Amino acid sequence: MTFWLLVRGSGERPLEREVDPHGIVSHSSSRRPSVQPGDLAILYAAVWQAIFGVVEVASEPSHDAARAQWAWRFPLRLLALVPDLDRAPAVEAAGIYPQSLWRHSHIRLSPEQFEAARELVETQ
Repeated sequence: MTFWLLVRGSGERPLEREVDPHGIVSHSSSRRPSVQPGDLAILYAAVWQAIFGVVEVASEPSHDAARAQWAWRFPLRLLALVPDLDRAPAVEAAGIYPQSLWRHSHIRLSPEQFEAARELVETQ
């Protein structure tokens, strides 16, 4: 199993403060992601620089050739959520630093980083 951090939102389109759990159904990437079904991930809110969810990759990534951008997509199963980004823990509290996230839709986490982040999210 591999652990990931999935970047949600952007400078041009930051996430709303209130997170809708029904909106967390998939994640997109511009390149084919290395995720596999069963991998676990932490959701990171860009701009907010906060972690707010724990998810499981539900199946293999699929490619939509009709899309010019973010053509790769994979489904997620939500496991835990901080629904108010004002209450979400800072990403640095899990030992993950925002400068390492620049221009990525997802990055690999160490087991220690994932566990620290999961604990922070689950205790909010």
